[in-house]
Amino acid sequence: MKKAIATSKAPAAIGPYSQGIAAQGEMIFVSGQLPVDPATGDFASQDIQGQTKCSLENLKAILEEAGCTMADVVKTTVFLSDIANFGEMNRIYGEYFQEPFPARAAFQVAALPKGALVEIEAVACRK
Repeated sequence: MKKAIATSKAPAAIGPYSQGIAAQGEMIFVSGQLPVDPATGDFASQDIQGQTKCSLENLKAILEEAGCTMADVVKTTVFLSDIANFGEMNRIYGEYFQEPFPARAAFQVAALPKGALVEIEAVACRK
């Protein structure tokens, strides 16, 4: 079970995420997922849209193995090789989550493994 935490005493969310989340249940921690196609071991795409989708599909597969869905995600962290890709990443990311959106941090890092454009990790709460 998860419930969004929202207050006007802090800045409003500027994307598909919540200011905070209250969660009850068993916590599932999913390691950062690169945009690697598990069938080939290569990047599924060379652009941010395809890489974001692949990272989220990999995350989704791990959650399903744990008996969870994307609706169970309470927190994500998005690592970007270039913050200029934030808008396109955010658009694709928004297709995978519904309200109450998970809490989220997103920021640029100096580099990601294998030269990836994005890596996404998550925490889910299994009921």
